Parts: sequence; C-alpha cells; structure tokens
Amino acid sequence: MKPSKTSKQWMMEHVNDPFVQMAQKEGYRSRAAYKLLELDERDHLIKPGMVVVDLGAVPGGWCQVVAKKMGDHGRIIALDLLPLNPLPRVEFIQGDFREDSVLAQLEEKLDGRQIGLVISDMAPNMSGVVSADQARAMYLAELALDFAVKHLASGGSFAVKVFQGVGFEEYLKLMRSHFSKVVARKPKASRDRSSEQYLVGLGKLG
Repeated sequence: MKPSKTSKQWMMEHVNDPFVQMAQKEGYRSRAAYKLLELDERDHLIKPGMVVVDLGAVPGGWCQVVAKKMGDHGRIIALDLLPLNPLPRVEFIQGDFREDSVLAQLEEKLDGRQIGLVISDMAPNMSGVVSADQARAMYLAELALDFAVKHLASGGSFAVKVFQGVGFEEYLKLMRSHFSKVVARKPKASRDRSSEQYLVGLGKLG
C-alpha cells in the first residue's frame, strides 16, 4: 500500500524533530521523556524513595526518566494494555487497570506502601473525528484521575495528559477539588499544533 501524503509529511516531521533526535542520542525510548523532564523541573514531582505508578507506560520513556531521577531509591510500577520491553528497576503489569485482577497485582507489588506519584501520558488512537477523539481522551484522563484519587497518599502528586476541548474545564474543576494546587503546562516537547497539555495536581487532599 502506497503511503499517503499525510503519513509522508508526518514521517518527515518526526525524523527532523529535534526532540526525536535528542531522544535517540540520549537513549530515551520516546520524545515524550522531555515532557516529563520539564514537568519535573518545574513542579518537582519525582523524589527519591517514593513509589511511582506510570499508567499507559509503553514505550517506557517516562519510566526511564523516573528511574534516572530516583536511582535505586524508590519503586516504579508501570501499567499498560500493551507489552513493555523490560527496563531496569521498572516492575511492569500488563493489563487494564480498571480490572480488579490488575489492581490486585498492583496492591501485591505495593505491599502496603503508599503511592507518592501517579503519571499518565495516555491517549486514545485518534480517528480524526474531533468530537469522538476528545470524548475518548477525556475518558482516559478521568480514569487516571479516579485511580490517583483512590491510591495516592495524602500530599501525593498527579500528572496527566489532557486535550483542550469539550470536558476540559469540568475536568480541571474536578482536579482542583482533590489537590491543593493544580497547574496547566505545555512542555516545549509538545508540538505547537497539538491541543494537548498537562495538568499537574500537587498535594493530594485528605
């Protein structure tokens, strides 16, 4: 099948992307690593000794950032529907975190320790139908927030990818009801044309 003009343009942009080139040079699995690096630089999310859960972790760029920042002091538990190629110091659970069996595996790994940080860079496979894509993206963000609210320790942090559009303001309001501070970030590694941004919740309440 002959590549479409759009896919050719995307590939050219991807290959020439400075963050893609930097990721290849520095050994990160995805350019998304630089988004988390900037979030952490601004909001001090990653601290040695904490337990971090990465939702939708594949291909593993965010896990690499966390592992590098924490060294041997802390635990990283990654979840995804897709398989993750093994990474040092990352414990991986393949499955849907909405399922009780997957949560049971997570709780077994936690062994009573509380989660200090939940991160989510999840996004649906885009169909090109804006209203449908937005609804599916917000649904994933809502699931991530529900997980964070239920499992984060008091004072913990949460970082999630969202998209500007229907449901964004309501989601922001809901996050503010669960965290002492919520900020919106547009990292430099996030493409200008993308409506994505990241919401960071600091200081989980109660």
